[in-house]
Amino acid sequence: MDSECSSSVDCRTTPRGMGSINSTHLSAHTELYEPGEKKCISDVRRTFCLFVTFDLLFVTLLWIIELNVNGGIQKRLNEEVLQYDYHASFFDIFLLAVFRFASLILAYAVCKLRHWWAIAITTAVTTGFLIVKVILSKLLSQGGPFGYLLPIVSFVLAWIETWLLDFKVLPQEADDENRYLSVLDAAERAPLIHPGPLSDGQFYSPPESVADSDDELLDDSKHDPEKAVI
Repeated sequence: MDSECSSSVDCRTTPRGMGSINSTHLSAHTELYEPGEKKCISDVRRTFCLFVTFDLLFVTLLWIIELNVNGGIQKRLNEEVLQYDYHASFFDIFLLAVFRFASLILAYAVCKLRHWWAIAITTAVTTGFLIVKVILSKLLSQGGPFGYLLPIVSFVLAWIETWLLDFKVLPQEADDENRYLSVLDAAERAPLIHPGPLSDGQFYSPPESVADSDDELLDDSKHDPEKAVI
């Protein structure tokens, strides 16, 4: 009798335990994607913005080194900025880096765009400008090593930014959004698929007590005196 009761209790509590385990597992996943705790900017997008900042700082550093090497900063600033000459100045490459930084930070950090059109514009402008700059300018013959270094660095950094956004940032954020929506959908449908509270009578009937058996025997003896004598 005890074994039957214990097995019945196990049968009764097992589905309820499974339901609680499933609900706990689902709630743990749901808490990871709470709307209030969702990051305002993803990790991969923040990495992209840091690289865009590095682009500006690195080009600025190279330009300052070039100014200092070729005759002093004040003299070269006067020649390249105040007396700007497209064929013999690196100032426009610095402005190109500022243009990339301002456009990409505004688009992907402030406005949080999820499209590639902004970086397509900055990369196309950078590529076209640098190609024309290298063809028409005198920097390759008069600028020393910086005549090669600054255009090449600007070109490479612009295309690395394009690769990061198109192959890392946007696909990763799309996967995270799909995972977030699937967890929310599963949380909404959980009350429909989880078993509800179960009553004790659904799986077993309580065994008859000894007092009930004695009462039945007494009733039988009253109706049948021969059984009572035996």
